[in-house]
Amino acid sequence: MVVVGAGPVGLLLAGELRLGGARVTVLEQLVEPTKESRASTLHSRTLEILEDRGVLRRLGALPDGGPGHFGGLRLDLAEAEPGHPHAGQWKCPQTRLEAVLQLWATGLGAHVRRGHRVTGLTVLPHRVEVAHTGDDGTAHRTTAAFVVGCDGERSTVRRLGGFELTGEDRTLEMLRADVSGIDIPDRRFERHPHGLATAHRWPDGSTRVMVHLFGAPPARRTGPPSFAEVAAAWAEVTGEDIGHGTPLWLNAFDNTSRQVTAYRRGRVLLAGDAAHVQMPVGGQALNLGLQDAAALGPRLAARVTGRAGDDELDAYHRERHPVTARALTGIRAQARLLLGGPEVDGVREVIAGLLRLGTVRRHLARVVTGLDTPRPPASTGS
Repeated sequence: MVVVGAGPVGLLLAGELRLGGARVTVLEQLVEPTKESRASTLHSRTLEILEDRGVLRRLGALPDGGPGHFGGLRLDLAEAEPGHPHAGQWKCPQTRLEAVLQLWATGLGAHVRRGHRVTGLTVLPHRVEVAHTGDDGTAHRTTAAFVVGCDGERSTVRRLGGFELTGEDRTLEMLRADVSGIDIPDRRFERHPHGLATAHRWPDGSTRVMVHLFGAPPARRTGPPSFAEVAAAWAEVTGEDIGHGTPLWLNAFDNTSRQVTAYRRGRVLLAGDAAHVQMPVGGQALNLGLQDAAALGPRLAARVTGRAGDDELDAYHRERHPVTARALTGIRAQARLLLGGPEVDGVREVIAGLLRLGTVRRHLARVVTGLDTPRPPASTGS
């Protein structure tokens, strides 16, 4: 087995495959693990998955992430299943999650090769040949029974495998940055006349700021925004000057919403952002990807070790495609509620009224947390 991408999704899948008795190599383009924590929110179903595989205890105590939201409107995710041992949402920096998952997966026997960029796929009747280049320029070729792309929204595996990606292009954008040396109050989706602002101070004293200018179209980007751009937008929305701070990380995200039409094409499969691209609102992108890995791992391990046929792999698509399609519908709605200007104020009032109903809150909380889907069993080699 070859898994492409050593982010949280690829590493969870690699460990899952090892639990099921499959040999697995993970190819990762980055030479070193990223120091960026783009995502930090874990939901109830994901914590169950990590607990069942012995990963949760390795993460240690996780801080409570608060009540959650739907499009910036308060939504207590604990209402999804009152009394659930992991009710609500919990915070874990992506860097910490990746480090723990890599130790877990490699401890089970997964082989992680960093600094290897995939350049080609040759799909044959009984195997796939993966061409990849090391960071020293050396060409390599690895043969596997199946290849899974867990290589993110700009997936090389998706492109080389000929997958069709359909959906909606971006129309809205939000800028974010981790900044040290500034002292501003925390904000939670605070709406101002000119835009939206969020600020959260991390334990290390730095502050994550997120800002959106109402009516501003997404910029054409080949890289992250400049700190000057973020600081200018922040000043326009809040009136505060953060330009004297030191940027530690800069990023922009948008409301692109796309999904592949099939999660499997023969011996090539996709999971996580490689299979679906969405605005990373409320941590759903990370959690959807981890739940993909948990759903695919046992099936793929069973297929590779001769305990199941190809229909088991098709069942992965049948299970996860509609779940994610439903989630993407909700995320698109949240994007409009969150980043829309005064034109969505009436809709926000209507949704806020509906959120006073317990049945509505419980339904949305179950969708966001993944508790509306079955709990996937861990792989077993027997």
